[in-house]
Amino acid sequence: MSALSAIGGAIMAPLYFLISLVLSGFHRVFGAVFGADAGITWVLSIIGLTLVVRASLIPLFVKQIKSSRNMQLIQPKVRELQKKYGHDRERLGQETMKLYKESGTNPFAACLPLIVQMPIFIALFRTIDRAAHGIAKGVLTQDQADSLSQAKIFGAHIADTFTKASGDSAGQVKVLAAVLVIAMTATTFLTQRQLMTQNMPADALQGQYAQQQKMLLYVLPLVFAVGGIAFPIGVLIYWTTSNLWTMGQQFYVIRNNPAPGTPAEKAKAHRDAEKRKRKGLPPVEDGAPVADAASGTAAEPGQSRQQPKRQSRQQRKGAPPPKGGPKNPPKKKP
Repeated sequence: MSALSAIGGAIMAPLYFLISLVLSGFHRVFGAVFGADAGITWVLSIIGLTLVVRASLIPLFVKQIKSSRNMQLIQPKVRELQKKYGHDRERLGQETMKLYKESGTNPFAACLPLIVQMPIFIALFRTIDRAAHGIAKGVLTQDQADSLSQAKIFGAHIADTFTKASGDSAGQVKVLAAVLVIAMTATTFLTQRQLMTQNMPADALQGQYAQQQKMLLYVLPLVFAVGGIAFPIGVLIYWTTSNLWTMGQQFYVIRNNPAPGTPAEKAKAHRDAEKRKRKGLPPVEDGAPVADAASGTAAEPGQSRQQPKRQSRQQRKGAPPPKGGPKNPPKKKP
């Protein structure tokens, strides 16, 4: 066990350093405005840390969105494979992995942001928990650790938890912790529900993948609700802020780049039609030819525009072609 603890400590040490470095940096900035020991200073520092972490995870979020969309779109093909190879699990697994590879889908990419955040979450939890006992972690100074352990927001210590609330501020701690646990649970549920109801085609709402998504819709909030009562107020602030970021980021992506065949795509088409109407442009009807902006001609629906033939530099300049070329080169315009 001592060897495992040493390995775990070696893995977490860089995270303690990075978390405490960012937290300490924001504390110095906000401390110059509100005071080093003010509760609002530490709350804003934790929120600043959250924004830094989530901004650094944007590439993973983009990968998650793409993978989730691919998973939705290939569900009909997955069901076909299940019908075809349902009797042979090994062959079904091989064909399914082949389909994932051909479509560029990683079934585990949807969990990447959460998986990457967990060590950061644990590091923040340990940093605040140690500070509550007057122990500095990472680059936090002893004065900062003492300040964090005594800092209050709405009458509750930031380092206290719902289960360990005591003293005169126990009531405020439990009320604030309960509010934050509810907010954390609600934002987790609404974010997942937003994805399922707005950005999933009808075909993707059936089958094994849909059942897994529905299970997560109810299981994840329940896990956070049960575990949240043991989190310090500061950690609850971090997780709730992170959930709000996820909700806003997902709303932006779904609104502006919805998956095909989803309610979000229909809503976007309606907004685009209203926008064209306000600008005085004719509506684009289903099945109507789409105007080609380059040539001014109209192309039939589903028909790609014919690309112009490539010309050499000499032909574009009107110079005579090399030997073996056409006998009548284009004449120069006067």
